[in-house]
Amino acid sequence: MKKQPDYSQEHKKWLQQKSRKKWLVGVCQISILIFFIAFWEIAGQLGWINTFITSTPSKVLASIASLYESGELFYHMGITLYETVLGFIIATVLGTLIAIVLWWSDTLRRILDPYIVVLNSLPKIALGPLIIIWVGAGIQSIVTICVLILIIVTIISMLNTFRECDEEKILLMRSMGANKFQILWKLILPASIPGFVSVLKINVGMSWVGSIIGEYLVSSAGLGYLIVYGSQVFKLDLVMASTILLCVLASLMYLVVALIEKLITKHR
Repeated sequence: MKKQPDYSQEHKKWLQQKSRKKWLVGVCQISILIFFIAFWEIAGQLGWINTFITSTPSKVLASIASLYESGELFYHMGITLYETVLGFIIATVLGTLIAIVLWWSDTLRRILDPYIVVLNSLPKIALGPLIIIWVGAGIQSIVTICVLILIIVTIISMLNTFRECDEEKILLMRSMGANKFQILWKLILPASIPGFVSVLKINVGMSWVGSIIGEYLVSSAGLGYLIVYGSQVFKLDLVMASTILLCVLASLMYLVVALIEKLITKHR
């Protein structure tokens, strides 16, 4: 009698290979980062690069330590994080709701479609001075700029996701007597979850761009303010330190979105 293959062993080997690949990728990522930091420091110490312009990791750490000792580190990080998260949430929620309205009314979508295209192509920073006059100089104007940068992309992405839903499934639900709200709630929204997660990932990066642009234009606190201030007084160590802190915060925010994606995928 022919012996049946042991699928449990094959599956175990596949899991081991997958684990090794994941471990290898992680090691390579960390190694590249360590190599870059070490090369940057060595190049600065040996005079291969102009440390006044590019700084060095040791100087950046000293600048961060100075901000921490003065009590400014978490204050400026907190301001920028608050502006970014607030703009991210408002733009994502509002943009998704508008996309639902446009999906619901095909006539309204056709009417507003050219205006959405124009607004998407408009450089939002050009509206900066007007926004400052309209809503005032402060956090509200920074959040407004962040929302304007995110919301059109959110509307377009989510609307395309809604419209990509299988027409045959929609027709099947209609034939069974489902109304438009039931189709939206039971079919369109669940099917759009992967697209929504992709929008969240895009908005993470763009929200930081929006908040920093806003701080460039009008701000008395935040990491964008520190970058502008450091450039004006030629404290380029402070500029590099603020930039690296931005990278850390953006990475942490992306990890939160990735965790949300994992939880959603697990419970689907």
